[in-house]
Amino acid sequence: MYYLVYGLLYLLSLLPMWVLYLFADGLAALVYHVFGYRKQVVLDNLAIAFPEKTLKEREKIAKQFYRNFVDNFIETIKILSAGKNWLTKHFQIDGDPFAQAYKEGRKCQIHLGHNFNWELANVAMVYYMDYQLLSVYMPIKNKVMDRLFLHLRSKTGVQMLPATNMRNAIVPYRNKQYMLALVADQAPGSVTNAYWLNFFGKPTPFVRGPESGARVGNIPVFFSQIYKTKRGMYRAYFELGSDNPHDLPEGELTRRYIRFLENAIRKHPEMWLWSHRRWKHPWKEEYRQYWIDTEPVK
Repeated sequence: MYYLVYGLLYLLSLLPMWVLYLFADGLAALVYHVFGYRKQVVLDNLAIAFPEKTLKEREKIAKQFYRNFVDNFIETIKILSAGKNWLTKHFQIDGDPFAQAYKEGRKCQIHLGHNFNWELANVAMVYYMDYQLLSVYMPIKNKVMDRLFLHLRSKTGVQMLPATNMRNAIVPYRNKQYMLALVADQAPGSVTNAYWLNFFGKPTPFVRGPESGARVGNIPVFFSQIYKTKRGMYRAYFELGSDNPHDLPEGELTRRYIRFLENAIRKHPEMWLWSHRRWKHPWKEEYRQYWIDTEPVK
């Protein structure tokens, strides 16, 4: 089954982008207007994040989101047959933010969110730095799709580490110089093993792992924002979150990242993955010990 699915998608990936985008336009209309895939989740999330906007304004963002959502899927298929020239044409970065850390022999982390197109960023980043790139991923339950995405995500030499076995997976690299990419806006598996703080004015839990690893190893952390210059063309902006996380109070690195993430989403709301239920866990007073925000619960 894997080879059948891979073969069909690979053939599809050989089509020129203008043909794939025609298909994407039709699919986006179906997903939004006909199937309504998680449409209510998207609109509910937008209402939480942007209560000051009218319903019409939020629906406009939702339509733009679904177009980007489908484009992300189509562009990911294209990666199967894309070479270096295509990848570096469609994804670029601002400046060379990692050169000094690499020269000093230090490891680094990138904390990013679910901003389109993170799959393209993952495979293209290796062409912009000297580091060995390690990317943490969540295994897919469907074995065929899990194998397919592992192949796709590692095609340029990226080493994929399963989040479910992160501690053991990173052991072979502990004495090597690497860049570890972490999607840091994941909803935690346990709300009592998380940091809680205000996100778009609502108490929200975030995973502890990205900050914890950086502080233990005193690994410089860069925050990343992916934005689109035009359809199919992406750039990534990087900001140094901390050069010495070990010196920060616990929770400070996460606070900095969440503020960075929220600002990035406010600038380009159509670029974030609104279809996941980011606010599915209501605040309870029993979580008070996990609260790290400098501002009170809203």
